[in-house]
Amino acid sequence: MSHHGVGPRAVMRSVAFLTAGVLAAPLLTACGEEDPAGRPAAGPDIAPAARDRIADGGTLRWAVDAVPETFNTFQADADPTSARVADAVLPSMYRLDAGGRPQVDTDYLESAKIVEREPRQVVLYKLHQEAVWSDGREIGAADFVAQWRALSGKDSAYWTARNAGYERIEKVERGDNDLEVRVTFARPYADWKSLFSPLYPKQVTGTPDAFNDGSRKKLNVTAGPFAVKDIDRKGGKVTLTRNPRWWGRQAKLSELVLRAVPRDKRADALAKGEVDIAEIDASQAQRVMLAGKEARGPEGSAAPHGSPDARGAAQGLGGPLAGSGGTLAQGPGAALTPAQSLRSWAIAHGSDEKAAGKETSARKKRRTALAEYTAQQSALSGFEVRRSLEPAFTQLALNGGDGPLADERVRRAVARALDREELAALVLKPLGLPAAPVGSHLALSGQAAYADSSGALGGQDTDEARALLADAGWEEGGPLRETEKAAGAESEKTAGSKEEKSEKKSEKKSEKKSEKKADDAADEKAEKKTGDEDTYVVGDDNKPYETDDDSPLARDGKQNAPGAYAPRGTRAPGDAARAPLAKNGKPLTLRFVLPSGQGTESLRAVGERIAVMLEQVGIRTQISKVADDSYFKDHIANGQYDLALYSWPTSAFPATDARPIYAKPVPAADGSLSVEQNYTRVGTNQVDQLFDQAISTLDESETRSLIRKADARIWAAAGSIPLYQRPQLYAARPHLANAGAFGFQTPVYEDMGFLKKGATAPGSPARK
Repeated sequence: MSHHGVGPRAVMRSVAFLTAGVLAAPLLTACGEEDPAGRPAAGPDIAPAARDRIADGGTLRWAVDAVPETFNTFQADADPTSARVADAVLPSMYRLDAGGRPQVDTDYLESAKIVEREPRQVVLYKLHQEAVWSDGREIGAADFVAQWRALSGKDSAYWTARNAGYERIEKVERGDNDLEVRVTFARPYADWKSLFSPLYPKQVTGTPDAFNDGSRKKLNVTAGPFAVKDIDRKGGKVTLTRNPRWWGRQAKLSELVLRAVPRDKRADALAKGEVDIAEIDASQAQRVMLAGKEARGPEGSAAPHGSPDARGAAQGLGGPLAGSGGTLAQGPGAALTPAQSLRSWAIAHGSDEKAAGKETSARKKRRTALAEYTAQQSALSGFEVRRSLEPAFTQLALNGGDGPLADERVRRAVARALDREELAALVLKPLGLPAAPVGSHLALSGQAAYADSSGALGGQDTDEARALLADAGWEEGGPLRETEKAAGAESEKTAGSKEEKSEKKSEKKSEKKSEKKADDAADEKAEKKTGDEDTYVVGDDNKPYETDDDSPLARDGKQNAPGAYAPRGTRAPGDAARAPLAKNGKPLTLRFVLPSGQGTESLRAVGERIAVMLEQVGIRTQISKVADDSYFKDHIANGQYDLALYSWPTSAFPATDARPIYAKPVPAADGSLSVEQNYTRVGTNQVDQLFDQAISTLDESETRSLIRKADARIWAAAGSIPLYQRPQLYAARPHLANAGAFGFQTPVYEDMGFLKKGATAPGSPARK
């Protein structure tokens, strides 16, 4: 888990509610009524093409975050690249379709079904008769037995990160013949379809040594359309090649090279021709689309069909990078206005020799940078953006462990102050993606368990939010102690620290300024940097836009940064903002922790917009921007925050995978609080019971009903507020087919490839 999101289910679990009364659970739809699961908000965008239109051979170079530390997806340090390799080279009993629902993988299974329910649940797998490992041995019961024993949790010699489901198995045995495997469960398990995906050969799972060490750096035996050819850790790449023993459709590509490219270097790698496809962030996507627009030429000239610009026009990409009137929309010098450019020229040619020298040097640096940027843009025009929505959502987490948010009424007030539609539109609308807020913690639109249960908490209602705060004892204009201090959990934990002293100074400054007129206070903000943090109180900001340029122009011409969003701390029109609330002499100020790294700009924009919404009901926020590498481990996991934004993936098996995220924290033996993955520290016995019931029923309809009931109670507890489904953006070469933004769908690696000369792929659903 991270604010960037997490990879596939294979590594999901190794990452990372005090309600009154009884809730009315969402009712199941009657016959003929619309399925509450609905349809996916966005489908795959992969430039689909039939296999006969794809050339045989070729190498696809795919940017990934890193060469995996382990190729065993059941170990704690497995990452999304571990899962990507496993998808391409190992068997899976089920794969996900475009709606995020599991379907039998017919390359490995002829069928899989429950054949007995009493006295024990028994699942019978019938394997594909041609399925063999790369060493020639048939895939069979011995592989299933070895994986069950390794992951059952009964042998601590196996270093496993998860065993969910496997611990419920009583035995695994051969069926009537070598192609049948019978799995008998000691306890009913609703999510049995999640098991044995991926399936490792017994050579990997048969002994603790092989499991712990043998599969970390290599995979000698595989059974997919590809096999591992080479692992170059020094060069940062993993090379997969066609598996000669593959019995299915032969892979169109000769090789698939997974190359490690940091996310902030991907535009450069694309421009240099080092990769053919890369997942990118929103700003990089806008840049690729802008490159296509620039390549189109004069206004009114038509872009070739299927070109990046034609696709971008069809997608409606817009936002802060769209330039007009000949102004530079992005890149070096984009922030300079015509007046600043003229002033720069004047300084460089003025009589002040010292100033002129510095400005001339700065102008030269800008010209060099602009030339490099222009060359990159020319190269990027050879790519297009493919986009969908990730099987993951961004949420506002509310730390209910202590501080003001330990009171359910305050958490609910925060939730009722939010306009989730506006926040979703802020991130998704500029990308041309559907901007509907997420209505469930446990599934996304289109997945079987999805239903919008947000009504259990209610939508935006500032009057109701203020009433909840008043009921909790927070009063407007209440008496404040001489020295104000944030009332959040973080402030109480760090009393006496250097950071707290900094916060006190900042808040004293804010108190003095509050005596001025309201319109003056709206334009000012006290800011203080402490270590790797950038901390300020919303509502008091006048920090100028900063540049890396030390020229006289940069010093004299600072201004607010241009962009799609209002400057941080901007108040709502009129008198919508409320005076700060106080209780027992303390103001209601919540510490809002946000990441500061590149690629997290949208999170910061959303966080600052949330802060303005909260200010309208009297809740002040102290925003702290922290380094990405400390954001999760030092703040989220340790509970050192009041508010935070991060993402969770959703799963086709929420009864199993979501339970640790929402389980009620319990005291550990050492006196600490065991929270599993519930970093909001908000949970209820009812939610736990509903998860237990859902995982133990074999009626799929009943399982969905119980999951939806659990979600309604999670909403009511207001420990976390789902905001929007994360955008999924890929830059790809236009003639690359069947690859890109997959959404829920499991990639089909054997169908990926480059179009034959003269062939074109049909437009994706996103563009029709």
